[in-house]
Amino acid sequence: MTDARADAGAQSYEGEVLPPPTVRVGPLRWLRENLFSSWWNSLLTVGALALLYVVGKGVLPWALAEADWAVIPASLKLLLVGFYPEGELWRVWTVLFLVLGLLGLSAGLWGKLLREAAVIVGSALLVLLGVLLLADWGERLRVGGLALTLFGGMGLGWLLRLRVAPPRQRPWKRVLILCWFFLPVAVVLLLGGIPGSGLLAGVPRTQWGGLLLTFALAVVSIVLCFPLGVLLALGRQSSLPVIRWAAILYIEVIRGVPLVTVLFMASLMLPLFLPSGWRVDNIIRAITAFTLFTAAYIAENVRGGLQAIPKGQIEAAQALGLGPVLTTFLVVLPQALRAVIPANVGQFISLFKDTSLVFIVPLMDFLGIALDIIENPKWGGPAREMLLFVALVYWFFTYFMSHMSRRLERALGVGER
Repeated sequence: MTDARADAGAQSYEGEVLPPPTVRVGPLRWLRENLFSSWWNSLLTVGALALLYVVGKGVLPWALAEADWAVIPASLKLLLVGFYPEGELWRVWTVLFLVLGLLGLSAGLWGKLLREAAVIVGSALLVLLGVLLLADWGERLRVGGLALTLFGGMGLGWLLRLRVAPPRQRPWKRVLILCWFFLPVAVVLLLGGIPGSGLLAGVPRTQWGGLLLTFALAVVSIVLCFPLGVLLALGRQSSLPVIRWAAILYIEVIRGVPLVTVLFMASLMLPLFLPSGWRVDNIIRAITAFTLFTAAYIAENVRGGLQAIPKGQIEAAQALGLGPVLTTFLVVLPQALRAVIPANVGQFISLFKDTSLVFIVPLMDFLGIALDIIENPKWGGPAREMLLFVALVYWFFTYFMSHMSRRLERALGVGER
């Protein structure tokens, strides 16, 4: 009887796919497999360590003993918001609390990708809190409140996910989606105000600057250029000659000129195409230039993704009775966009860095404010410290975009069969 039960238990496992055994990788094994797996990798590792030693030997003593970092907290308001009115800064802080609160709730309630993004942003806030040790207690309190809001939202979302059954989580997720949908409207109303309103007075966009302006230019341009680029890619693939050649002409002309030229065109010639009496401020002109320029490159990226889709899938969709529009938007376009995530994110990173060219318009973005602080005797500060801080801020946001892009590719299985 015992043998029969054993045989039955053994048969019950037949056909099942057992998970692979867990392999623990120690530090020595990790070093051997990743850094010293061959003589060439070992040589590169030793060379990289030598380079880091030479750079660190010169930079670290200066950064820790000689550099004057007091200029950073003393100029933090200018670097972050430019000449935004002092009495209206509560609007900027309210926007930050709204965004980080929603990010924390979404990270706790949804998947691992958002949680990783929230942890990175929270870690950056803690580092900023350390930088502000030389600043007044009010700024430290507000930054600490931002970090507490983010991590508190994550904890609340995690509790909802853990203690509430999945069917009862749907209303919470719908509410969060609606909040994200209406968030841009709230941000525009809070930061720009309502002209002529006594409750929420308008703030001229000429007073925007610093990192606030850099984010406004980058985020709005990315949101606008992506759908425009997709439409241009579809237009270039169109069977109608008028649409196809119009898209080709636009893409090739824009890609054939540098961004500086497009910024000059938007600054000087855009008013010529508007009715008499209309005036467009410099921020709108810069957003128009970035959107039109980046959309041409996005279109070429998406076109490459469209050409990578096998024709057999299109024929299969047509055999199922799907028309050309449904075939494009339900079968072809999702796969094409998934395949070109790395290229598009690289273009968005380039756009974020290119916002530093808005001094042409002219506008005082993050880099422009930093250069003005260095050159102006009223705020004059050490140049190397200020430029290094600006470089680290740009690196953090571009690396964050690149890292989250890689995580998204891994989650969607880009490049895998």
